[in-house]
Amino acid sequence: MKKILVILGHPDKNTLCGALAQAYAVGARESGAEVRELYIGDLKFDPILWKGYHEIQALEEDLVNAQDAILWAEHLVFVYPTWWGGMPALMKGFFDRVFLPRFAFKYNKESIFWDRLLAGRSARLIATIDSPHWFDRLVYRSAGRLQFKYAILNFSGISPVRVSVLGSVKNSTPEKRASWITKVTKLGKSGV
Repeated sequence: MKKILVILGHPDKNTLCGALAQAYAVGARESGAEVRELYIGDLKFDPILWKGYHEIQALEEDLVNAQDAILWAEHLVFVYPTWWGGMPALMKGFFDRVFLPRFAFKYNKESIFWDRLLAGRSARLIATIDSPHWFDRLVYRSAGRLQFKYAILNFSGISPVRVSVLGSVKNSTPEKRASWITKVTKLGKSGV
């Protein structure tokens, strides 16, 4: 039985992103996977890493539980909107506070390389976007997703990371949104 953690990065779960996260979880459960869900907007934590890595802040209970859920999971699914070309600020704060040294990675004093402590896990990014997908690729060069995939997840050892981009949301019809829900449910059933 595959262990899947679905993480909603939108601060509000009553959104298209919330419906997509639920759709993935439903599909995964239907396939027999064990699924846990984490809603970043429901967590109680300070999203600011005040001293960088010079002085690690004590983790709030919700962040300790989030780390435990990440360690439990074999596959991580992140559902989030693209705001200003990247993930919402609260989601970035979640990574700043949770993906810490000695949890997600460990620098080696005598090498330029690091240990990727979350290796053995895969991930799926499901990002919504208001602009057309081609515009984001050509003009912004998918910068936010590249940061997420390579500088956060791959840096920590999470691989492969598959990406699904759904948009343009602002111009979508109810039928188009329903088709996205169906597509994401199928992704959940496939476990990727």
